[in-house]
Amino acid sequence: MSTNSSRVGQLLLQASACISWKQDVEGAVYHLANCLLLLGFMGGSGVYGCFYFFGFLSAGYLCCVLWGWFSACGLDIVLWSFLLAVVCLLQLAHLVYRLREDTLAEEFDLLYKTLCLPLQVPLQTYKEIVHCCEEQVLTLATEQTYAVEGETPINRLSLLLSGRVRVSQDGQFLHYIFPYQFMDSPEWESLQPSEEGVFQVTLTAETSCSYISWPRKSLHLLLTKERYISCLFSALLGYDISEKLYILNDKLFAKFGLRFDIRLPSLYHVLGPTAADPGPESEKGDEEVCEPAASPPQATPTSLQQTPPCSPPPAATNLPAPPSWARLSRPDSGILEIDDFPSYFPQFGFSGKVAAVRIP
Repeated sequence: MSTNSSRVGQLLLQASACISWKQDVEGAVYHLANCLLLLGFMGGSGVYGCFYFFGFLSAGYLCCVLWGWFSACGLDIVLWSFLLAVVCLLQLAHLVYRLREDTLAEEFDLLYKTLCLPLQVPLQTYKEIVHCCEEQVLTLATEQTYAVEGETPINRLSLLLSGRVRVSQDGQFLHYIFPYQFMDSPEWESLQPSEEGVFQVTLTAETSCSYISWPRKSLHLLLTKERYISCLFSALLGYDISEKLYILNDKLFAKFGLRFDIRLPSLYHVLGPTAADPGPESEKGDEEVCEPAASPPQATPTSLQQTPPCSPPPAATNLPAPPSWARLSRPDSGILEIDDFPSYFPQFGFSGKVAAVRIP
């Protein structure tokens, strides 16, 4: 066995181009360089894996530079090791730059985690949306108005980040806007890109508020360019408007324990226009709404027994239509009137057809 091993060794020495082999081993710097390179090649994937990989490689090649300069005394070893070390350091600098570029402000990072991350919106797409609003966070002081009814033009779309905003119309309170809700979604959807309009409500900050705002033209250009972002905004705005509609629906009440429910389009009655001077005739019309007239008697054959007229169905299932000039008056509690729907949500084309169910 020893004879075979010696023959193999002699063959290797004869095939080698080296004239003589060094008897002493290299210094500690050489071995340290190889250990660092070994640790570097054991790195994983991802951003932090790349940091680990290029960090150890940079340190290993720098040790090779020192070894080639002080021990090997080889210019080519020094140059190649230095070149590889510089490449690894440049890659580290690029990773740091990319990581810093991907970092969002605290407000936008929290908005992404709250609103977009549950919908699995890609981070790069979210950055395009944030870039459209110029990454600016605007503020409102307490009792400062964001929009004035009939005066402020509809030229932007805003999303509330913190605080609370009060929405009113003709001095009458409608509802609140809370964080991560759009402040002017009904106004945005009510206009086409080429149309202009003004707010039909007044928005006032009840507390110190912060919000982001997209200019109307810039956002329309982005939605036209990116179909995915357009679908995303359509879903978010639709959900926001439906929430506002349900809030207003809870405030619609009339006399006699009736509640107007927009979610039941199959059960509705038509409310006529408001009378100019409601008087006794209007009150009489209201009474006619609650007491439907009996059906006129009809002639029946003599062979059949005449049956009494059927009693009117309950108010919860069928309500007779009031006269066109009659209208249910608003309760004394100052609750929202039905006319607030067409003015606040003009894009839905409300014509006064609202379902009515009785409150138990």
